[in-house]
Amino acid sequence: MKLKQLALIAVLLISFSTANAQKFGHIDSGDLLELMPEVKGADSSLAIYQKSLEDSYNNMITEYQTKLADFQKNEKTLQDYQKELKQQELLDLQNRIQSFQDGAQEKLQTKKQEIYSPILKKAEDAVKAVAKENGYAYVFDTSIGAVIYAQEADDIMPLVKKKLNLK
Repeated sequence: MKLKQLALIAVLLISFSTANAQKFGHIDSGDLLELMPEVKGADSSLAIYQKSLEDSYNNMITEYQTKLADFQKNEKTLQDYQKELKQQELLDLQNRIQSFQDGAQEKLQTKKQEIYSPILKKAEDAVKAVAKENGYAYVFDTSIGAVIYAQEADDIMPLVKKKLNLK
């Protein structure tokens, strides 16, 4: 009887310690994203969008400079009402340039989020799937340097690369 009790206690202790043993992993998400071919396409799309914003801004500046130079050249020959109209036109253009400049950064951030969100979700889903499939309780991202010290953990990059069919 005592042997059965000891065996039962041993089994319970082993199962308890196994249940409490947690598996930890880590991955460098920056390295993972560099390997994903979608990122190169996203970088290219974002660069094209940024260039179009810059081109629009430069066109507005050129238009302003041209109109200002024209106004300064012909100012002495203009009637007062014509001067006021030209000055108002220049002021309106300055305001449009300022508004465009203020909104351009926000537009660029919105576009970046729109382009990269599906890629980040794909990477995150792959990491989560690998973690679940391989019994990891926690996976840390070493690219952000949030982990100062950790006990030994498995680098799950090879498993995630396999999941995403990356080399």
